Amino acid sequence: MAEITASLVKELRDRTGLGMMECKKALVEANGDIETAIDNLRKSGQAKAAKKAGNIAAEGAIIVAQDGNASIILEVNSQTDFVARDENFSAFAHKVAKIALAARETDVAKIAGLDYDGVSVEEARIALVQKIGENIQVRRAQLIEGALLASYIHGLKIGVVVALEGGSDELARDVAMHIAAAKPEAINTEDVPAAAVAKEREIAEAKAAESGKPANIVEKMVEGAVKKYLAEVSLVEQAFVKDPETKVGALLAKAGAKVVKFVRLEVGEGIAKKEVDFAAEVAEAQAAAAASK
Repeated sequence: MAEITASLVKELRDRTGLGMMECKKALVEANGDIETAIDNLRKSGQAKAAKKAGNIAAEGAIIVAQDGNASIILEVNSQTDFVARDENFSAFAHKVAKIALAARETDVAKIAGLDYDGVSVEEARIALVQKIGENIQVRRAQLIEGALLASYIHGLKIGVVVALEGGSDELARDVAMHIAAAKPEAINTEDVPAAAVAKEREIAEAKAAESGKPANIVEKMVEGAVKKYLAEVSLVEQAFVKDPETKVGALLAKAGAKVVKFVRLEVGEGIAKKEVDFAAEVAEAQAAAAASK
């Protein structure tokens, strides 16, 4: 049996980011061969990553990478906000964004196969899961191209990229910041999805019908509610956050600019989060402990 020295354990720890005891165990099993130990840990890491994949990852970060007239906006998820702020997680997320941008790739399945310093993005993800101990997933990516691009990140949770024709860098950034805060669903009222308008009309009709007013008044109430909704969710009709007396459309027109496209991503959108009842969890643990006696 080869001698497992402290320096050998430290080297394995530095290369894998795992705990000292786990590294020592791996070296003992590999008879002191550090490369074999790493291979074995990667294999066990894949097993651990598969187990972690069942855990809900609804935290994380939005990352933006830009190269000239192209930007990619990427969501990478973790299980906890604590990990989302970890430097290893951040380095991985930013690197994946740059890799995806270089390849102009937005399909996460294809991003997983791209090169990441000699391994695939997926292999790098699995190694990070092994190191951090949480489920980490590259969830979605969108590519935006345009002559004038600007981005805005609010904390880690909300990210926006906007493409303008005309205007200035300052205007584009102001519009991106506005989009982050006001959460528009479309650029113009006519761009709002028909299904969303129909749903809003249905809600307005139900409310108006309860008023007991004549049919012609009810119709006006419904139309007014739909018009208000469209103004609230259409970027150009919204009041600019930095100057509520001015609509975004007027701000753009004054600068001879228009928004061509925007993307707004928020961490965890559409992910069903597990609700934890800690009181019930403690009671269940106590009951299990009592039953084992």
